[in-house]
Amino acid sequence: MALQEEVGGCCPYCGEPITLLVDLSAGEQDYIEDCEVCCRPIAISVRVLADGSAAVSLNDENSAY
Repeated sequence: MALQEEVGGCCPYCGEPITLLVDLSAGEQDYIEDCEVCCRPIAISVRVLADGSAAVSLNDENSAY
């Protein structure tokens, strides 16, 4: 199992495609990261699935994780 996984998504504000490097060894994670294009805060939620891959959701700052 790889300890890091590259995951793609889109900014919930401007729709710009973004790529995240997720550290799977850290387990479940919730954090805020600014969009590199529009600079608005993206709420990122990472869950590690049973097969060891990552499930990532990207939401605006007012949405629940």
